Amino acid sequence: MGILKFVEITVNLLVLICVGAAQASVAGFTSIGGLGIGSFNLNLAYSPFEGTELQEVRELDMQFTQMRAPCVYGGVAFSLTAASLTLLFLVAGTKPIQRLTVGLLAGECAFNLLAGVGYVAAVGLYLHFVIQVNSTEVCKRRERLYARRGYTSMNCMVQGSDMAVSLFGVAAACLYFASFVVCILAIRTVRAFQSRTAKAQGSPESSLRDRSVRDHRVVCRSSERSHSVQALATLV
Repeated sequence: MGILKFVEITVNLLVLICVGAAQASVAGFTSIGGLGIGSFNLNLAYSPFEGTELQEVRELDMQFTQMRAPCVYGGVAFSLTAASLTLLFLVAGTKPIQRLTVGLLAGECAFNLLAGVGYVAAVGLYLHFVIQVNSTEVCKRRERLYARRGYTSMNCMVQGSDMAVSLFGVAAACLYFASFVVCILAIRTVRAFQSRTAKAQGSPESSLRDRSVRDHRVVCRSSERSHSVQALATLV
């Protein structure tokens, strides 16, 4: 089983967790889970606001979390899709080396390249969208209301959890690019292995002794090649 694939799946799950944590950390007192889908019963949950100020901060919380909602849904969908496809290729790559096909490895290489480029683009879009939302008047009014009550963490700066999403996203991109390189090397090795096997099976034998010698050499070379390919397959 591929070591890189296990690490990629783990990092994808960390991205997923950080996306949810980032939204929850800026949800405020009146938004359920930061998704902007309702409000707590304020008789049961503590709130530092009251009266018209409470109504205003509730509306601002709802608007702010709804503006950030695309970051959550997009981040969750992207990380889950990447993790699921990575797991699929991990399971498909557990075949014996003799049964690995160039087509499967080519598909895995294409996925690794697309996932790496996709994560770079996704991180850029995520940060751009967060900064854009934080620069709105809704965020600034909300920041002022919370600052009056001493809650300076509800500010319009990029939060640490958002930076964590970006950091793990960049780490995932690096891992997928590394997998792409290893996958290319695996394809070259498998092709060389299949070419040697085909030549050994199709070459004419002049005598039983010559055939035995050649078969022995092919077995030795195939065994050495199989070990090297298996080492690459462990990473891919």
